[in-house]
Amino acid sequence: MSQYSGSRSSPLPLLFRRHSSGEIKNLASVSSSLLPAFGTIVDENHLQLKKYVIAPYDRRYRWWQTFLVVLVIYSAWASPFELAFKKVATGSLMAVDLTVDAFFAIDIILTFFVSYLDKTTYLLVVDHKKIAARYVTKLWFPMDVASTLPFQLIDRGFTGKVHTGEAFGFLNLLRLWRLRRVSQLFTRLEKDTRFSYFLTRCCKLVCVTLFAVHSAGCFYFWLATHHKNPANTWIGSQVEDFEHRTIWLGYTYSIYWSIVTLTTVGYGDLHAVNTGEKAFNMVYMLFNIGLTAYLIGNMTNLIVHSAIRTFAMRDAINEILRYASKNRLPEGLKEQMLAHLQLKFKTVELQQEEVLEDLPKAIRSSIAQHLFHRTLEKTYMFKGVSQDLLVQMVSEMKAEYFPPKVDIILQNEIPTDFYILVSGLVEVLVYKNGTEQLLSKLGSSDMAGEIAVLLNIPQPFTLRTKRLSQVIRMSHHHFKQILQPNSQDGKILLSNFIEYLKGLKTEMLEEIPYLTELLSDLVTEQPIGSNGDPQNQVSLDGNTQVEEIPDNSNLWSSTFPVRVIIHGHSPNENTTEGKTTGKVVYLPDTIEDLYSLAENKLGKQASIIVMADGSQVEELNALRENDHLYIF
Repeated sequence: MSQYSGSRSSPLPLLFRRHSSGEIKNLASVSSSLLPAFGTIVDENHLQLKKYVIAPYDRRYRWWQTFLVVLVIYSAWASPFELAFKKVATGSLMAVDLTVDAFFAIDIILTFFVSYLDKTTYLLVVDHKKIAARYVTKLWFPMDVASTLPFQLIDRGFTGKVHTGEAFGFLNLLRLWRLRRVSQLFTRLEKDTRFSYFLTRCCKLVCVTLFAVHSAGCFYFWLATHHKNPANTWIGSQVEDFEHRTIWLGYTYSIYWSIVTLTTVGYGDLHAVNTGEKAFNMVYMLFNIGLTAYLIGNMTNLIVHSAIRTFAMRDAINEILRYASKNRLPEGLKEQMLAHLQLKFKTVELQQEEVLEDLPKAIRSSIAQHLFHRTLEKTYMFKGVSQDLLVQMVSEMKAEYFPPKVDIILQNEIPTDFYILVSGLVEVLVYKNGTEQLLSKLGSSDMAGEIAVLLNIPQPFTLRTKRLSQVIRMSHHHFKQILQPNSQDGKILLSNFIEYLKGLKTEMLEEIPYLTELLSDLVTEQPIGSNGDPQNQVSLDGNTQVEEIPDNSNLWSSTFPVRVIIHGHSPNENTTEGKTTGKVVYLPDTIEDLYSLAENKLGKQASIIVMADGSQVEELNALRENDHLYIF
């Protein structure tokens, strides 16, 4: 492996990272960077190339390659043109051709010093002998030389005369070998995010079409000039003595015929006369069929790709309309469904969930911190907590949009998430006696649904958007997991929550049943005073204060007890009529308490607890939400 390194004294295989006289300044160009093989060791101290070795990604070399592409465009035009019009090949264009060939001769020399990427190891090869051997043994070297040699000038040097034979015209067509550079340029531009993919593809299609039109017109004119009877040709029948007319007249007629034939218009004013022209016309028209299919297919793909989301949205809307009609949904609910779907498609560029899911977690977290950290700091519940907790919270939150007049939370639904309003306006509603009453309004940095989540009760309010609103959402499971190891932050958060409840309107407090008892359960772990009452009583009238919030990690685990389903039979027994299929209960603290709870709920004593797969339960901490327990 040492032959790939810049120094034989180093035993490590080196990867020369992409750099352009320094660091990468535009990450859009990383698509063409060199990739290391798995297990490759990168030594940052040995990134210098050997003397007289050029990195293929060096900025100066890239500019040189771009300059050569401009010369290739000239060669692509001049080669067929000089075949059809021999006068310019030894006249005005000869000096330009020699200059262009000189630049490509310089590039041949430079290629012997350009390192290359070994496809098996993904390491740069910088050994001069290997670089030269690779270039000489490939097809590139003989073709580069053949397309660069000035054959007419060499012939003139040997014979002392200027010859304009047809052989030189066809030898000049070897310059079209250089067109591969244009293809490589377009391939690189299509992957470069700094350039529009649509415009790059359109430019490529235009270049292909122009080259086909130019080449066909020039070769068709060459056929006319080499026919034994010039008058019996497609242009001779229209222009007398066309061979002695101006070059640009003949070129104009040729391009006109080529475009008319390519577009299948066929006016009939310029048509094939002799057999050779008819044969060429047939070949050209067959080629046009493939070229037209290629152009139409590419343009269709580009246009459809830009409108594919619109098609998907219309199909989804039609599905919703059919579903609403089939199930006879109310008009208001149908409008909410349509509004939510339309907003989802309008905001897909802002959310880009599919793109974010493919990014590393660190980048996703950084994006979330940039977008929502300031909003979370302003939220009442998180004031005073540590920055570490805020960072963890923001990383687990999901952004959502809601259109106007759409319900975010429904009254009496099971609490699974709470929301923080980033922008917009939300109404807090309650249903009483069959009517809807407005209790309050929420704005930026306000929370919604946290009361039901923290107290583990059904949602006491309905929350409905007043206008377009953006929210960030967190599930109560993630909330619990983050808070469990952060007991001090948990105390601060709970204190903020209690203070918030004290500031609520009376009509809102009335909608939360047994609020005082729930708060007492929330801030105490059953400490009993001398009079038999709980030591920490919580009151929301402002007269009684919370004496102390316990400092332990079980605080938040008790806030979110684990729900399990218990059964009074073996998992192998089939339930028969008259037997219960299971009861949902909160998991107690000990196995003994679970036996007592099962006896109370199922009406019989038990001595063993197993899971659905028959494994015996020995520790309750190993159980998860909604596990099925068979107690018998």
